[in-house]
Amino acid sequence: MTITTAFIGLGAMGFPMAAHLARHAQATGGRALVWNRTRERAVAHAAQYGTTAADLQDCAQAEVLFSCLPTSAQVDEVIDHMGAHLRPGTVWVDCTSGHPDSARRQREHLSARGVSFLDAPVSGGTSGAQAGTLTVMVGGPTAEVDSVRTQLAFAGKVIHVGNTGAGFAVKAINNVLLAVNLWAAGEGLAVLGRHGVNVGAALEVINASSGRSNASENLIGQRVLTREFPVTFTLGLLAKDAGIALDVVESVKGSAPVLAQTLGLYRAAAQIIGENEDHSAALQLIERMNAQEIK
Repeated sequence: MTITTAFIGLGAMGFPMAAHLARHAQATGGRALVWNRTRERAVAHAAQYGTTAADLQDCAQAEVLFSCLPTSAQVDEVIDHMGAHLRPGTVWVDCTSGHPDSARRQREHLSARGVSFLDAPVSGGTSGAQAGTLTVMVGGPTAEVDSVRTQLAFAGKVIHVGNTGAGFAVKAINNVLLAVNLWAAGEGLAVLGRHGVNVGAALEVINASSGRSNASENLIGQRVLTREFPVTFTLGLLAKDAGIALDVVESVKGSAPVLAQTLGLYRAAAQIIGENEDHSAALQLIERMNAQEIK
């Protein structure tokens, strides 16, 4: 059976993710529709990958509908706009880094229209999206997750993490841990720089030792030491995700003082450095605090 998929949101992640859906559709005889708030971007995607630039009403008729938007609030807007056009039997797979409470509310709302909803945020960055190796963490009923596994053409790994909202919860905690590791490494390297240590050499040692992390092995060397800070995932969005992580902590009356402090630091960095800067630019605030560039 041929499947029509639709992808809503062609940002830095969504654009390459939708390209993998197009390749899958071409290989299986299906169709891949794309929509973006700026239609020119959808038209460009269609020209490059053979998708079809469609309006939301047409996207609503897809068997599997993907969304990848900045926040759950924007997903709400799209759901409201599609409204009665939604096709009963559709599975909506939301790859937004959303809020667990929103996932449960959105699932209930869509269920009334006969549409299933899975929260399925992704990890792996723009490079993973381009390579089709993203890790997808999915929340929702097992049968529904299994029904769309073959359609997740942008995934290298699909992990069913629990019921509705669990995918968003895991994503938020994962991202606040990224924030912790990035900030801690930045503090350490800034201090070493003030101590007169060669920062690049120190980073090489750390990456061969127990203090290493993805932040030290990839982000700092490629973005901070080079002073490039290419924008792939913004500082404002990381601060948003850290806030969701603290909502998860509060929802279970947990104790996570390090995560709470990290949220405060990244909100400050977003305000001072700029919410539209790359998340690695948070270390520029550390540099100001120490009067020491990390380079």
